[in-house]
Amino acid sequence: MSSLPSISQALAELNVGGREFTTTLSTLRKHSGSVIAEMFADPTILVKDNRGKYFIDRDGDLFRYILDYLRDGRIILPSNYENVNRLIAEAEYFRLPQLVALLSEDADRMVIRPSPSAVLPMSKEADNLKPGCLTIGYRGTFAFGRDGLVDVKFRKILRILVCGRVSIARDVFGESLNESRDPDRGLSSRYTSRFYLKHVFLEHAFDMLLSKGFRLISSAGSGAAGTINGPAESEESKWYHYNEFVFCRP
Repeated sequence: MSSLPSISQALAELNVGGREFTTTLSTLRKHSGSVIAEMFADPTILVKDNRGKYFIDRDGDLFRYILDYLRDGRIILPSNYENVNRLIAEAEYFRLPQLVALLSEDADRMVIRPSPSAVLPMSKEADNLKPGCLTIGYRGTFAFGRDGLVDVKFRKILRILVCGRVSIARDVFGESLNESRDPDRGLSSRYTSRFYLKHVFLEHAFDMLLSKGFRLISSAGSGAAGTINGPAESEESKWYHYNEFVFCRP
């Protein structure tokens, strides 16, 4: 009987942030010194999901390009690809310096090999300069203390919502952006109205927008009056209100 391992023994089934991949252990170990090679030097210590796939807690949409590079030593991105900066960050995390260099080649151009159709001109600051609009909304009330008196911390914000283009929202708010309620995660070129921020500091959100070149162009608000003969309401519920602010970057 042959002592060579079977094909199934050489395969590795991965679950990367919910995206599933199948590759070989030799591919994962190809770039010595990389994080992925170190992880699969001894796969028995890795965490597996409930279907027995090796689980890696990273962005699965970006990992497909990492895996392409591990296989072929090159990378071909779609035209007008908008997540180059995030892909560079992933390459840095996995300690793939040659991939980082490939993605960052020249300050003003992104050269993707090997075919001319894969050449993608892109400034490293392109996401920061892209024109667009974001709508910031929040629902809140006024905090009341004992005996119906307004608390010193009078403004009570329940949640700050972010609506607009996904790539721009991610660029502005970064780790402050909570995407857990967005059902269509994936393409960053799409639009969503389901993002919200992990904090409730309205001025902090405004500062982040201003730092990225956005300016306030419009706002609107509405309130909810208390009922006259309806059931008893708390003082706070009588003062519920919703405000929206539209920011644009030319």
